[in-house]
Amino acid sequence: MDRILERSHELKQALLDFVLDAEGELAQALETYAAEHSRRGSGDSTQQDLTIDSFLIEGKVGEQSPIDLFIKQYTDITESDRLLLQNWHYSFMGLFAITQIESDRLELKNWLTDKYYLVKPNNNQILQAISRLKLEEILLTRIAPITDEYWTFFGQYTLLGKLGKPKLAVAIGNFKENYKNHLYSDAPNLLEAAWQSVSQYHEQFIEFFGSDEITLPGYQLNQKIGEFQELTAEKRLSALGIDQSKSLSELAAETGVSEAEIQAAAKETGADAKLVSQIFNNKNGSSKMVMPKVDLPAELKKAEQVTAISHPHWGQMFLPTYSKFQTLLTAENWQTVEGAEKLIRHYLEDKSINAFIWHRLAGNYPTSLEKILQDYLQRPEFSLSNDLDKLLQEFNKPLKPDLPEIASVPLHLHELFQAAVVEVHKSKPQGKGKQKPVKGFGNS
Repeated sequence: MDRILERSHELKQALLDFVLDAEGELAQALETYAAEHSRRGSGDSTQQDLTIDSFLIEGKVGEQSPIDLFIKQYTDITESDRLLLQNWHYSFMGLFAITQIESDRLELKNWLTDKYYLVKPNNNQILQAISRLKLEEILLTRIAPITDEYWTFFGQYTLLGKLGKPKLAVAIGNFKENYKNHLYSDAPNLLEAAWQSVSQYHEQFIEFFGSDEITLPGYQLNQKIGEFQELTAEKRLSALGIDQSKSLSELAAETGVSEAEIQAAAKETGADAKLVSQIFNNKNGSSKMVMPKVDLPAELKKAEQVTAISHPHWGQMFLPTYSKFQTLLTAENWQTVEGAEKLIRHYLEDKSINAFIWHRLAGNYPTSLEKILQDYLQRPEFSLSNDLDKLLQEFNKPLKPDLPEIASVPLHLHELFQAAVVEVHKSKPQGKGKQKPVKGFGNS
């Protein structure tokens, strides 16, 4: 084992001890971080270790990270140690497939970004453990750079085993939910493209609907969203330089993909057949992104009214009770409105009612919303301007948006989810009820 690998293990242990033995602000920061990143039903020791490892890299005490504080405390460390520690700021969580195995190293592919890493264990325990691993098995772990050529495991890994495409799609969907800030952490170009797609979607939404907000019966809204997506796809075709006058068979001949394959892919993904053919034909460039299909859940299609709201960062929200809440805010006495308390509790507790929605309501109905919250919370001194964000955090509502579901996804993930849907469809017993859809980036 390389000396620098051994040293990385020693430094990791020293950094860990420094944080766990700390008092004051650093100890408080760890406690707060652990509370914010804990997940219901995931309190096992491996998850706790992953949370602490994440804090070592991502935690903040003021403007400084635990690594910064460690370097500041131990001024006698060597320059090589200092460089190694600082490089750990580039470590990240990933869902990795094992693509090569040698006696003391693995080649791993990050499924989220399709990037490859040479990873060497930095202690005998993990060195022995990797001897039992097999090609194509999936690992959930954090890796950290050691040199320009290779990385190491920053802590323990979770072995998910070999996964078929449907289960792998679910695992990636779970990763997206649980490790949002690591979605494309080693590919900033993908992350930037995904965020840009949300902003572009918002602009197109306003252009199509004439506003960032529209309320319609559920079935009508679903139809309108379908029309909107069809128009958006046509614009993308034009932007890609596709001749829309050509028939599907002509496109199939040009792309080398059968007409049946193009039709099947389009049917499964909800995309335009010509757009799918273009994707098959043009696979150059790792930053190529694909817009997921948006389809209202069955319960919203049947809803009496659904409000769709678009935002350039928060994405697209569908709210079947938004009009009811507005009625509450315009009533002379909110307490006389049937189901008022239940509705307020829903808006506070349901994660789909995000901070943007609350701030939108606060901007449109400041006086009545403040009064309602004062009464409901039994906090007569409650102030929207001073206390709203604190209240939202109290109910675990992030003040900044995560990458929304409508964001475009990298082509390799789109193709995985597309293949997963096809496999699930093929495995359905004839005459049986519908199976649950594969959950990935485009499904929620």
